[in-house]
Amino acid sequence: MYQALYRKYRPQTFDDVVGQLAVTQTLKNQLINNRLSHAYLFTGTRGTGKTTCAKILAKAVNCENPHDGNPCNCCSACRSIDSGACMDVLEIDAASNNGVDNVRSLRDDAIYTPAEVKKRVYIIDEVHMLSISAFNALLKIIEEPPEHLLFILATTELHKVPATILSRCQRFSFRRILPEDIVDRLNYIAYKEQIPLEADAAAYLARLADGGMRDAVSLLDQCASAASGTIDTEQVCKTLGLAGTRKTAEMMQAIGAHDSAAVLTLFNGQYAEGKDLAAMLDELCTVARDLLILKTASSGVSLISGICTEQELKTLLPLFGAGELLRMTALLRDAAAGFSASANRRIDAELCLMRLCEPEASLDAESINARLSRLENKLASGLLTVQTAPETPKPEEETPPWQEEEMPPAPEEAPPEAAEESVSDSAWPQLVQRLRTALKAPAMGMFSVSDNAPLQGRLTKDELILTIMADFAENVINKPDVLQTITEVASAQAGHPVKVRLVRKGEEKKSNGSFDRFLSFGEEHPELIEFK
Repeated sequence: MYQALYRKYRPQTFDDVVGQLAVTQTLKNQLINNRLSHAYLFTGTRGTGKTTCAKILAKAVNCENPHDGNPCNCCSACRSIDSGACMDVLEIDAASNNGVDNVRSLRDDAIYTPAEVKKRVYIIDEVHMLSISAFNALLKIIEEPPEHLLFILATTELHKVPATILSRCQRFSFRRILPEDIVDRLNYIAYKEQIPLEADAAAYLARLADGGMRDAVSLLDQCASAASGTIDTEQVCKTLGLAGTRKTAEMMQAIGAHDSAAVLTLFNGQYAEGKDLAAMLDELCTVARDLLILKTASSGVSLISGICTEQELKTLLPLFGAGELLRMTALLRDAAAGFSASANRRIDAELCLMRLCEPEASLDAESINARLSRLENKLASGLLTVQTAPETPKPEEETPPWQEEEMPPAPEEAPPEAAEESVSDSAWPQLVQRLRTALKAPAMGMFSVSDNAPLQGRLTKDELILTIMADFAENVINKPDVLQTITEVASAQAGHPVKVRLVRKGEEKKSNGSFDRFLSFGEEHPELIEFK
């Protein structure tokens, strides 16, 4: 009968375990020096060798002819444990035997000496699934077990194991296996099984396994069953229902160009071929993450996932800004997370892709930030230039005839009103900035230096005139607390008390500047002007 590859090539000694040298070397030293603990806790992600090391340790403590801490796999004890016929080595699944009665039964049987081997070993897999009462029932025997008893607990969720259990065990953390170690193991298995496996396909399988050797070997087994020839990257994508690096890069290129039609065309082609939608969005999210790392940390090439090559990522990099990449990863992650409760995954995926291509369609803060980030990126790369119009010189004011005939020679300094107007032109933008800082929304939004602002202001010597250009602005500004804040800010800028006056558009009296100056001069020097 056919046996799955991950079972057929499961390590039988500590030396065969890949990527867990710190754990295996410590266990071997304990066996050689006879310093074994009575309880062990193996923790780590799936497929990293926890159960495998537990079985090897169970064989090693009972082996009749151990070699440098490894079991011989030839004696009767090793063969009995490998076949599962040894009654003194029990592997218990805590997910289905998690009640207090199961633990009490285990505790009652544990006091008996082993019948076939030297030590009785209990391997409890997924120990975090035990109930609180079951953990409490297990405490005493784990703390002070008989000399013939050894406990090996394994879990993928360490935070669910009570501290009372952790303090009674020696804990070993199993790390994720490096992709290069997984590639070496896959090539070894492919050689032994005569499977034509290309190097890029092995690397792709290692990335998909996410640090789990069992997952990588299972994926290789699936691809070998489906392929009729050489296993390459395209064959892996076809077998596993993934989009593939080439299609992913093309889709990211179309998203960067804001070409919704091209993106939807590529998506529909992949959908028609039966590609998994969640895997497709996950690949796009991974590529966006790689681009964000390269954008923010130029030395982070070693951190990229490998979905796209380094050259492909450098080609895509100028198309996106950091803010846009953050928005893309958030959208893709949320869309993939919502698939479990979605009635139509295709529509959700298409809407997500259209949001990626058209940030202008949304007015949320992340979309606006993405648009600004794109503009900044274009300005920095030189793809966009800003041309400023030359300033139009102001027409000189004609001197009225009466000023030349009747007015005395103009003094060296400008009249006070002229000085006020020049101060007003430069002081209004500064006052706007102060008011936007002092006021809260929505009042702060009424002040702007643009031509279409809801309010237009003019600051004179003793008065701030606010012209209301839109009706809604009066409802926002004409409030006691708002007017009080505006008065305080304007007075602070002017250096003396300033009154605030609101006028509607068209109601402000237009004054003749020259005539006003003439009247002011007459009031100051009545002896120079004779009225008839």
